[in-house]
Amino acid sequence: MLHPKKILIIALRQIGDTLITTPLIDDVAFTWPDAEIHFLCFESSKGILAGNPHIHTFICSSVRPKRAEYAALIKQVFWKYDMAIVTQPNDRSHLFGLLSAPVRFGVVPNDAKQGWWKRMTCQHTVEVDYLNQHVITEKRKLIPEPLRRLHYPVSVTPPESLPLPESLLNGMGRHPEKYIVIHATPLGNYKRIDPQTWVNVILFLLKKNKIFLTGSHAASDQQLNSELLLSVPENQRNKVIDTSGQLSFGQLSTLLKGAALYIGVDTSISHLAAACNTPSIVLFGPTPPTNFGPWPNGFKEPQPFRLKALEQTVGPVTILQGPGDCVPCRKAGCDDSTVGVSQCLLNLDEVSILRLAEIKLGSKLIESAEATLNTASNLI
Repeated sequence: MLHPKKILIIALRQIGDTLITTPLIDDVAFTWPDAEIHFLCFESSKGILAGNPHIHTFICSSVRPKRAEYAALIKQVFWKYDMAIVTQPNDRSHLFGLLSAPVRFGVVPNDAKQGWWKRMTCQHTVEVDYLNQHVITEKRKLIPEPLRRLHYPVSVTPPESLPLPESLLNGMGRHPEKYIVIHATPLGNYKRIDPQTWVNVILFLLKKNKIFLTGSHAASDQQLNSELLLSVPENQRNKVIDTSGQLSFGQLSTLLKGAALYIGVDTSISHLAAACNTPSIVLFGPTPPTNFGPWPNGFKEPQPFRLKALEQTVGPVTILQGPGDCVPCRKAGCDDSTVGVSQCLLNLDEVSILRLAEIKLGSKLIESAEATLNTASNLI
């Protein structure tokens, strides 16, 4: 039986990949309650774990560290831990694991030729399965079978909620009406839907709801949200609030917890919405929901989703997949380029989204698909 006193969990990936390690963090704390847990991640992702009660220390790296930063990081972790848990199959994560602890558990590629040295240097491994295994189940399997006491249901822990900015509270009013959060801006262009579809959805939802647009500081996020806002008639623009780059993850948690509905693309904020138990519609194209669908908190089995279904609802999370026999293809767009597009997502229409929104909100938004399309075309 292992009795580690200091454990390093390594998650050198983006925000969503960091957030979904929280069930593993819970399991590690449950299995070794006396151990001190440190967490190595990107500085830009650290905030998504803010307030996590099990993490003693964060060790942060830039996304592309230079030689001096690498040297400082190595000095900080070198042989300082009894155990390292490597949550990603990439080389950098495994090298830090190798340098930090004598006992290593790690996620490895499913290609034996590619990941041979990672298998050799880990005492326990879990193979990636991008089609059939959910990433949360994958991470939880990093605790070896003899030690593993996996319990269900499982929940993802959002960052600690923080008060919203005063300027935003003023926009919401003293007695805020029902509001909806929309996140239209993924990290990769290939996860976007047609902007005009967003415009049509927004115009309909504005009849009964305020809308908050979320996004990062990135120019692409701010540009798309600005275009969506400018597409709204001027006399209704005060009901659409663009929060791009203005909110911390803790403030986003607060905003999402108060929302009547969240609609977003395949990105980290969709995972955060699910973690906040917000009724959600998440738009999926190339990505298999069986691997990376937002986890419905309280789900009691290892796999919440099916690989392919036009729509599927588990708990508060509804996944709407783009149409097409090739879905999900796991490519970065139809031409497998992050700057390309995914035709399946471009083919998603506002009728499908609004029909699901109607169910989630419990109010009638549309009379029929034909009426929706006709009205939308008259508003453009």
